[in-house]
Amino acid sequence: MARIDPSECSINQVAFLDMLAVSEGTIKYGDDDGYNVIVGGTLFDSYADHPRKLIELRPNLASTAAGRYQLLSRYFDAYKVELNLPDFSPVSQDKIALQQMKECRAIPLIEAGNLAEAIARCSNIWASLPGNNYGQHQNALAMLSKAYTDAGGIIS
Repeated sequence: MARIDPSECSINQVAFLDMLAVSEGTIKYGDDDGYNVIVGGTLFDSYADHPRKLIELRPNLASTAAGRYQLLSRYFDAYKVELNLPDFSPVSQDKIALQQMKECRAIPLIEAGNLAEAIARCSNIWASLPGNNYGQHQNALAMLSKAYTDAGGIIS
C-alpha cells in the first residue's frame, strides 16, 4: 500500500497509486511493496538517492527506471528539487507519482471515479498503461480496474 500520509490525498488517489504498482509489476519483487525495485526485478538497498543504474532490457532498450512507479533517474532529479524531497524513500516516490498524476490532469478524473480516462491521461508516463506507443507490454483496462477497486478505489 502507498505510504503517503492519508491526509495528503484521497482514498481514490491511494488506490490509483496501488494500481500503478500492480501495473508496473514492482509489487511482485522484494518485500517492500515495490519501492526498492530496479527495472527488470533486481533490488536496491538504500533510499538515500535514486539507484541510477542503467539496465539493458533488450537490444535498443535500456532504462534507469526504479522504485514502485519505475521513475527514471533524470526525472527524479527534477522532482527532488521541485517538491523539496530529501531522498528516494517510499513517501518521496508516492509524492512524485501524485505530482505526475496532477501534471497529466488525472486527479479530477480519479476523484470523479473516471478510471479509464485517468489511465488514458497517465499512459504517456507509465508504459504499462494502455494507450501509449512505447512498444512495451500494456495491461488491460479490466485488470487495472480490478487492481484499483481491490485497493479501495471507486469507479463511477
